[in-house]
Amino acid sequence: MSVLIRIGMSTSDIAAGAEATYQALESAVRHRQLPVTLKRTGSLGVSHREPVVEVVENGQSTLYGPVTPERVRPLLDQHFGAGHRGVSEDWVISRRNDRSDYPFLGLQTKVTTKLCGVIDPYSLDDYLAHDGYEAFKKALKMSPEAVVQAIKDSKLRGRGGAGFPTGIKWELLRKSPGSPKYLICNADEGDPGAFMDRATIEGDPHKLLEGMLIAAYATGASRGYIYVRAEYPLAINVLRNAIRQAREYGVLGQNILGTGMDFDIVIKEGAGAFVCGEETALMHSIEGKRGMPRMRPPYPAQSGLWGKPSNINNVETLASISSIILNGPDWYAGLGTEKSGGTKAFALAGAIQRSGLVEVPIGTPLRRLIYDIGGGCANGRELKAVQLGGPSGGCIPAHLIDTIIDYDELRATGAIMGSGGMIVLDDTVSMVNIAHYFLSFTQDESCGKCVPCRVGTRKMLNILARILHGQGVMEDIDRLERLCHTVGKGSLCGLGQTAPNPVLTTLRYFRHEYEQAIANRQNGHEAALAA
Repeated sequence: MSVLIRIGMSTSDIAAGAEATYQALESAVRHRQLPVTLKRTGSLGVSHREPVVEVVENGQSTLYGPVTPERVRPLLDQHFGAGHRGVSEDWVISRRNDRSDYPFLGLQTKVTTKLCGVIDPYSLDDYLAHDGYEAFKKALKMSPEAVVQAIKDSKLRGRGGAGFPTGIKWELLRKSPGSPKYLICNADEGDPGAFMDRATIEGDPHKLLEGMLIAAYATGASRGYIYVRAEYPLAINVLRNAIRQAREYGVLGQNILGTGMDFDIVIKEGAGAFVCGEETALMHSIEGKRGMPRMRPPYPAQSGLWGKPSNINNVETLASISSIILNGPDWYAGLGTEKSGGTKAFALAGAIQRSGLVEVPIGTPLRRLIYDIGGGCANGRELKAVQLGGPSGGCIPAHLIDTIIDYDELRATGAIMGSGGMIVLDDTVSMVNIAHYFLSFTQDESCGKCVPCRVGTRKMLNILARILHGQGVMEDIDRLERLCHTVGKGSLCGLGQTAPNPVLTTLRYFRHEYEQAIANRQNGHEAALAA
């Protein structure tokens, strides 16, 4: 009986040395003539233990990591070595198929990332073997209006950060007059440290394409674009292969599956500008213009790409669609809260014991994600805050760790859900430094079109720099706060409107650190004068 060995070959796996591990496995299997099927997969999300190798023998799965080339021989001896046991126990991540012995995996609820690390992303047959494109075929037997209603009933909200109900967004495009209609997937994952969309594309690209197909059928769109940053070469390569396979299979192109539906997808590589995550700037970039936002209304559903009705959803939103259609909207809605259905993926990073890609139901407390799944702070340090939502997000202090992951609950703390970046901060971190770090990023990425963002963020950054360099005065704190409100209310797009969030939340919860930084400077100055 052949043994199946899976090895993660995503960008993060390769960065950890997976290519060398794969070559060592391939060479050893060939040399020893072992009954092994080697399968390249996407990432399981276990970033803290990569490269990860899974061995499935007689239906029993064992997960190992990190597996370096030097560990390949003892690992194979463990399974093929005539009674020899060559693996150290600390190499083993999990011995159970349900991963219940490893909380990082066992406590997750995977929907969009369910097949990442399981199937070969370059194999259409693998995807088809796991009900691939069955949701699209089911949708074709429904009316477009019924598909839209199912998405509305699922309570799916946009996973790009704003949280607008996806079904309503689709309905607006469906009812909008004019043609052609365009469907755009925003894969411009610009938040530092975020990799949810990249992992989904690299691990299960056809799930994204199937979601786009269902969206196109429901809204009447005839052409789709996937806007993905050029810094994701592996994801782009995987997507190109998947699009080619989908065309050959007959689910992309003209007269899809004999239904008369026409829909095709084009990849547009972005130049890496953070502002192009904003939907109007993204559309300008696709049109070949400089990626700068514009006033709304008109909204994209009225006048979007090339002035035609358009809809923009992000990768995670579209990757949720096939599961909703297959399992029903009530199932998906039941995974979340009263107002928000389903799951949310997060890139867990920072001062955490177990970093990686995590998918949990909406409504999960932050405490469960950080402590039960992530293992708490690394090196025995105390939790100080959680930075959620990327540069546009906010810092939630440790005493609010029981806040649930929900759009409205997080907004009440001053943070946002964002696209899913989550950075754990321990008690060694200066919150003034954190505010300066994130604001310096957004200030640098400002397109400069509107004065509040272009000038206001620079002035805010100057005040923070003064405080950090021991040149601040107490009046700077109030001045900084006023500037935050001016920039947030006066900026043209979401980048400027949310840029003050890291500053405002650190002022709200850690104001004493600003005061202490200024007081230390003033006390030092007075001591110098007295001397």
